[in-house]
Amino acid sequence: MKILLVATFVLSAAGASAQDADISAARDLYASASYDDALAMLNRLRSAEHPASQSRAIEQYRAFCLLALGRSADAEQAIEAVVAAEPSFQPGETDASPRIRSAFTSVRRRMLPSIIQAKYAQAKASFDRKEFAAAADGFTQVLTALADQDVAAESKLPPLADLRMLAGGFQELAAKAVAPPPPPPEPVAAAAPPAAPAAPRIYTGVESNVTAPVVLVQTLPPFPGKVIIPRNGRLEVVIDESGAVESAVMTGSVSQSYDALVLTAARAWRYRPATANGEPVKFRKTVQITIKLTT
Repeated sequence: MKILLVATFVLSAAGASAQDADISAARDLYASASYDDALAMLNRLRSAEHPASQSRAIEQYRAFCLLALGRSADAEQAIEAVVAAEPSFQPGETDASPRIRSAFTSVRRRMLPSIIQAKYAQAKASFDRKEFAAAADGFTQVLTALADQDVAAESKLPPLADLRMLAGGFQELAAKAVAPPPPPPEPVAAAAPPAAPAAPRIYTGVESNVTAPVVLVQTLPPFPGKVIIPRNGRLEVVIDESGAVESAVMTGSVSQSYDALVLTAARAWRYRPATANGEPVKFRKTVQITIKLTT
């Protein structure tokens, strides 16, 4: 059994080494301006299984070759595959021409907002399942992506600005839940100062003693333009003790332009606040959005 395992490992290592050599050969063909030959080799490599780092390198150099051959649409699809696999990747000045870097920047600016919102939704789902280590890592990735220069301007506006605030708060909560509890304090003669009041709890309706908020004003804006394809989305709002919307974030995007309209409208929504044992409390509510075909 040990001999078989060793042999399997040697064969796997040899296969990986051969794949690295093939990628290096394709890179050399690209560097020598043999774009068609490099692309043909990369397309053959693409059909086999590869580690994530090799797959990204294959798609990266496919994009380089396709741009050099004037096949912009195919190049954009290759760049999209790279960005989807590794959103933080951007070719450096020593690796690519200004034209190639500009193409990557254009695709990243288009894709990153949706990727960030999807990563937030995944991290929030982990947090709700009490998988705090995964949630803390996910929220950290969201905050890192929001600091990317390609979304710097957009991250200052809804919905990304709201995500920054929520991700920061949830990341801190998840990190504290993962960390071991601090040791008990040493006894002191003097009385300890009073503890700071805890932040108000946000209820979700699963608690037995909580009455959900009642809608007073919750009007969605009309969808701009004609609806050709039905669309669905999801909005999460936090309603404060007065019945006003404290924060709102799209956890399921309809479209970038409509998401912004919904978030603006949500700030004017009003509710009869939720109560716990008869006292007003904060409440997290999910609003499903359905956009039907235009008749």
